Amino acid sequence: MLSIDGVTDLWDQLFGAQPDPPGLLVLLTAVAGFLAVAIRPIWRIARNAVTIAHEGGHALFALLTGRKLRGIRLEFDTSGLTLSAGRPTGPGMMLTLLGGYIAPSLVGVLGAWLLGGNRITLLLWLAVVLLLLMLINIRNLFGVISLVATGAIVFVVSWYASAEVQAAFAYAGVWFLLIGGVRPVFELQTLRNRGRMRDSDADQLARITHVPALFWVGIFLVVNLAALAVGAFLLAGQWLPELSTTL
Repeated sequence: MLSIDGVTDLWDQLFGAQPDPPGLLVLLTAVAGFLAVAIRPIWRIARNAVTIAHEGGHALFALLTGRKLRGIRLEFDTSGLTLSAGRPTGPGMMLTLLGGYIAPSLVGVLGAWLLGGNRITLLLWLAVVLLLLMLINIRNLFGVISLVATGAIVFVVSWYASAEVQAAFAYAGVWFLLIGGVRPVFELQTLRNRGRMRDSDADQLARITHVPALFWVGIFLVVNLAALAVGAFLLAGQWLPELSTTL
């Protein structure tokens, strides 16, 4: 059992602020996040993290609007599916559909806010908790493997890695979500133009609201670009003077 001192140390580690990372680290992790999104072979693998956030967004909005979550599937091709029960129309269904494409970017903004306060360990532990909560609702083997592997990596970094490694990992992950939240919107519209996404979130929203699907694609894009701008400001704004001095 943990002693009182052990609990206090754990509390301080979790909720205390970590040392300021170097400004150069913020820049390098931003470049790493961009390259992970821009380079197709890397994106095909790393995109799974965006899919996890996407399906988690559907699930969270479903629960918040009173719908009953039936299960989540994560597929090897980085696609996913979240099923919920409730009215097939109305605000609850609309928000559930809307939540998917904007979730990675909103999670990125939350992460940027925590990093802005140097709550690096807290961010990593929150990620582990959210992955565990999502794991309860996974309904296929690949989804279980994907979440367990992702959660294990985050936990190992948060528990065993040095403060510098934790900072690099956390900043790279948040940059990746902020930048990676934008690319799927363009991919969605490209597939729609080819007639291959007739049942996409945007098309389902169009059927429910009688507003064209292209409008909803535009909403996804505007929200995610705004989140990228806010997140970039939170991550990089306070380090620009130091970085300019270093360079």
